[in-house]
Amino acid sequence: MSFQRLLLLSHLFTVNCSPGPLLDVVVDRYDIPKVCPREVEIEDFVRYHFNGTFFEDGKKFDSSYDRDKAFISQVGLGRLIAGMDRGLLGMCVNERRRVIVPPHLAYGSIGTGGIIPPDAVLVYDVLLLDIWNEKDKVEIRTLSKPASCRRTTAASDFVRYHYNGTLLSGELFDSSYSRNATYDTYLGQGDLIKGMDEGLLGMCVGERRLIIVPPFLAYGENGYGTMIPPQATLVFEVLMVDVFNPKDDVTVEAKEVPKGCTRTTVTGDYIRYHYNGTFQDGTVFDSSYQRNSTYNTYIGMGYVIQGMDKALQGLCIGEKRRVVIPPHLAYGEKGVGDFIPGSAVLVFDIHVIDFHNPKDPVNIKVTHKPQECNMRSEADDLIQYRYNCSLMDGTLLYTSDQYDSPSVTTLGANNVILGLEEGLRGMCVGERREVVIPPHFGHGENEAGVVPRSAVLFFELELVELQKGVPEGYMFVWVGDGPDPLFPAMDLDGDKQVPLEEFSLFIRLQVQGGKGRLRPGIDVDSIIKDMFDNQDRNKDGKIVEDELTVTEDKGSKQARDEL
Repeated sequence: MSFQRLLLLSHLFTVNCSPGPLLDVVVDRYDIPKVCPREVEIEDFVRYHFNGTFFEDGKKFDSSYDRDKAFISQVGLGRLIAGMDRGLLGMCVNERRRVIVPPHLAYGSIGTGGIIPPDAVLVYDVLLLDIWNEKDKVEIRTLSKPASCRRTTAASDFVRYHYNGTLLSGELFDSSYSRNATYDTYLGQGDLIKGMDEGLLGMCVGERRLIIVPPFLAYGENGYGTMIPPQATLVFEVLMVDVFNPKDDVTVEAKEVPKGCTRTTVTGDYIRYHYNGTFQDGTVFDSSYQRNSTYNTYIGMGYVIQGMDKALQGLCIGEKRRVVIPPHLAYGEKGVGDFIPGSAVLVFDIHVIDFHNPKDPVNIKVTHKPQECNMRSEADDLIQYRYNCSLMDGTLLYTSDQYDSPSVTTLGANNVILGLEEGLRGMCVGERREVVIPPHFGHGENEAGVVPRSAVLFFELELVELQKGVPEGYMFVWVGDGPDPLFPAMDLDGDKQVPLEEFSLFIRLQVQGGKGRLRPGIDVDSIIKDMFDNQDRNKDGKIVEDELTVTEDKGSKQARDEL
């Protein structure tokens, strides 16, 4: 080739310096592309545009431009005039050259068809559009590749990819980007041209390739409509977006599993989890974190896509896992509007916040119990307790430490959620417990302050103080049997009448002696005054025996506030 170029240049120099007849082809390479990956060789096929003129007067005798159809031929095998066979050698795609052909290398002393006169010197102004050879194969150039590659494409896979399609000259004939939609197809099943079926094999999601397809592995002699001319080499710049196989199942990769997991999710459980949802190329399509709200659903009951129903089985609270769901277990060929394209593989990175079953009870674990336990908390008792209230992922919601004194409540008075009520019963002073409360014993499906909907709550409890209480509606109860008859016992001075001071002293003596109990949490003087007023029916400031009444509850010796 180097010798040929020197020969051509020497001819050009001869033409410029000598007016004598041409002995060989003269080539003027007046526009050469900066990059020339391939030059025309003998036996190559070429596709080119040209204007043909006579050297003598510049008159045009032929033009491919006028026919709007490039000329196609094979070089060096006598299918062209000898001068063009020589003049096209070493040419690059997009190169423009002027080829001057003497008569003995053109149509000689005879000419042709009344178009080319005898002994005519011909000038061809050529633009080379394409080169290929029958021995060519699909050429693959990797432009970029992701650092990690979970799988590569194989025959029978379904792929989604973006591409720019150009001719070898760089002319764009199609682009998936212009349609804002990937090209989706099966590999190895004849749905693509042969060259693309081959060129797309072995790709990773996120990989970019340049795939150069010779015409006989593309659209061949027929081309394709007005976009792709006959015998065109095609160049595809491809970005692989997605790949799956119809036989694929859900794949699960555990990212973080907490230690000491004693329970995992099963069908029928209700789960709260955060997630990031992406396509395989990393594009985010949804995220619960952006909404600052977990996704809440039942497992295995058809409330989520089939693949997610499977992936949510066997999870621990606090576990993080990556879930890859093929489209036939997600949203299929239709996708979801502009949100999720058809045939998209979905990748979910999930973090389980909590789960429960609608049949779950309150779970109570005693973490510390004092050696002495003379009394246990029960309904109607007034208690003081410390607590921390958290979500199951450890997020602290409330704590009694933020207040100056422990929390106070009366058990059985519906002052706290049902689960906490149950967790506080049967405790000794100084006892500590961990209590897990499912939402049906907590705040249910409703939000409550900073407590999310359907949240399982974790309480750390310590009973600080316990005052035994009295049943609802009672102000005072006897511990055991009260005095019988009652009035003489109340009439401490025996004068047949009991004023407020005497009544107050009597009640206090019963409480001090452990024989009676006042309702805790209420001012003692106020309770005793109310009790006295209920018995002083004529409102004369004293109680006599005829006014005294005692109410008993279901046979027990529990005096109501009439006493």
